[in-house]
Amino acid sequence: MPKSPSPEFRLPPRPLQADGRPRRVGVEIEFIGPSARLAATALAAGLGGRLAEEDPHAFRLEGTALGDIRVELDLRAAHPQRRAQVPGVVPGLPVRAAGRSLAALLSPVVPREVITGPLPLAQLPEVDRLAALLQGAGGRGRGAVLLGSLGLHFNVEPPDCEAATLTGLLQAYLRSEPALRKATAAGGFLAARGLPPPFPAAYVAQVLDPGYRPDLDGLARDYLAANPTRHRGLDLLPILAHRDEAGVRAALPPDEKVSPRPVLHYRLPQAHIGLAGWSLAPAWNLWVGVEELAEEMGALAGR
Repeated sequence: MPKSPSPEFRLPPRPLQADGRPRRVGVEIEFIGPSARLAATALAAGLGGRLAEEDPHAFRLEGTALGDIRVELDLRAAHPQRRAQVPGVVPGLPVRAAGRSLAALLSPVVPREVITGPLPLAQLPEVDRLAALLQGAGGRGRGAVLLGSLGLHFNVEPPDCEAATLTGLLQAYLRSEPALRKATAAGGFLAARGLPPPFPAAYVAQVLDPGYRPDLDGLARDYLAANPTRHRGLDLLPILAHRDEAGVRAALPPDEKVSPRPVLHYRLPQAHIGLAGWSLAPAWNLWVGVEELAEEMGALAGR
């Protein structure tokens, strides 16, 4: 039987940053099945690199064919060393022991997560190899579990961080969101149930108003007022916090997780590690469609 052709990963209309550097994207893939240790060992065998343990449920792979990679249980309480309340203070043994006990108890139902560093867009097809290695190690999952989604997140560097560019991408996403949600939830009831909540209708109307052209302060102010959460299909908290971390954290609940970095956190897609031959390409190409729509809308608006 002839081998199926590799899926095509399309490039966005603006594949370069404003300074001419190739844009990059980081990928997060959630799955169930093998422990973080077993998954990290399998990735090290297939991709090379050095394996380092942060805690019994979190591992780093350094210098692989896909750069540095983290593999960990997607449970903050399992990694208490990251949550020291005072800079430079590491939680004591009782706290760490409690975290490990909780992780051992919940690991059968809490997903594991693989997180790559920023990769050139041209390397995205190679992440399919990473997914195949996870499946070969016993990785499972078809988009969602009883407790929620199995996320496939793209941390996309925008062409630039200007207000017009970010607003245009947000507007294109909001116009596309109903169709994107329908396509993502095609896996059934659990897949639909696991999707992050849609943007509030009033906020959608505000942003899609033809006269909505905020500066960066206005974009951040409006976004945080309507969305003080990372649970959106297109999460702008990382890029807003990269610009003004104190202002963003002040607008969020104390326990909300945010990692400042200059990326758009596209968290609507779902991972299907348990599906033979599964590729990231269809989900990525849907995002490229959002960027194409943003370009069309910008041209019509004279931006």
